[in-house]
Amino acid sequence: MSLPLGAPLPEGLITGGLTAAPLVVRMSDDEELQAKRARLRKQLEELESYRGMGTELVTVIIPPDRQVSDVRHQLGNEAGQAANIKSKSTKKHVTDAIESASHALAGLRNAGENGLALFCGHVIVGNNKTRMTTIVLDDLPEPLTSFRYRCDSTFETSQIAEMLIDRTAYGLLVVDRSEAAYGIASGRRLHVQEYIPSQVPSKHGRGGQSAQRFERLIEEAAHSFFKKVSERASNYWLRNLENLKGIIVGGPGATKDSVVNGGFFHHEIQQRILPTLFDVGYSNESGLRELIQNAGALMDQIELDEERTLVDRFLQEIMQAHPKATYSEMLVRSALDQGAVDTLLLSENLRKRREVYSCRQCQHTWELTVEGRPAIPACPECQAKSDQVRINEEAGRDLTDDLAEIAKRSSASVKYISMDTEEGATLMTAFGGVAALLRWPWT
Repeated sequence: MSLPLGAPLPEGLITGGLTAAPLVVRMSDDEELQAKRARLRKQLEELESYRGMGTELVTVIIPPDRQVSDVRHQLGNEAGQAANIKSKSTKKHVTDAIESASHALAGLRNAGENGLALFCGHVIVGNNKTRMTTIVLDDLPEPLTSFRYRCDSTFETSQIAEMLIDRTAYGLLVVDRSEAAYGIASGRRLHVQEYIPSQVPSKHGRGGQSAQRFERLIEEAAHSFFKKVSERASNYWLRNLENLKGIIVGGPGATKDSVVNGGFFHHEIQQRILPTLFDVGYSNESGLRELIQNAGALMDQIELDEERTLVDRFLQEIMQAHPKATYSEMLVRSALDQGAVDTLLLSENLRKRREVYSCRQCQHTWELTVEGRPAIPACPECQAKSDQVRINEEAGRDLTDDLAEIAKRSSASVKYISMDTEEGATLMTAFGGVAALLRWPWT
């Protein structure tokens, strides 16, 4: 079957292709972290969608410094307490959840480098029916910070959600002769650390020889004020230097230029000050908010420049007569199998799985990419109905994990593209969230 380059994947089509010889290639630390966060984001969405009847969903959060044996002992105590629940249904469901958590911890000596999280319980699946669910998260991108045991109608996911917050921060300063304010912007949050009014006189009515003396005193007062502001801001930012990606300065008039170029800041802070300075109308908290609005494009450019560059490059390539790019799962998978992929682009919003089916009647086994929870298909080999087909739950995997694993074997890099930019949204909506930049023109 021949398809034009970039053609969409026909529904239900299973592709073959040449399988590259398996190579043991380790993903870079950055790619590994991206992959972990992408998987965690999907798992978190699933966890947050679950609901239980009453307080029947059990959450157990175990940080790396907590002994698993202590947690198992506590679960045993909680099981004893659950015996006092009056409702037979609730008692059974809570007991089942605790037993499932204890079983998951059986044989473990410790919680691992970053800890682990257990989510167990009977979740509502519709029509007053429930399904016992146990989810274990043991490959977390960051260490868990505190132990938590909770029974509720929802799972406790706040510690997990914090791991997905972009910790990249920007230092912010607005300053003029009358006042100044500084703080940090991280994610969607602005933290104003301090507002500092000045005592610098703005005007004087002295004439004659006194005029020069008062001008000198005003300049000395302004110099002292700028020094105080810069020292306080530097001391604050130095405590957050690891996550500080840049410092953005603004203010009314030319005062901000003289402050930035006057040698007031600590040398490590001076290096982080971005060259572009912004005019804002105020030098207080309102000025900081105005600074964020004016510098928004610059902050986005810094954070998301790589994503935009990659997607733009992909969009430019597919317009060429002999493009070094392709898209759709089928074509990308085939290019991966032939070692043609240089960079695999996967949308963080991709919600598909690669499921494995087998037919009881003819023993045929095949794979299929699905979205959501579709009905089990008939056997494509012998046409046996779906009741003769079973799904291998253990062999199924997320589509992004499946493609990333193939990319790793062919030494292709993997980039997870967010939906925070227009380019990222285009990759998902127009190209299905799966695309590739190639090493050579390929058809």
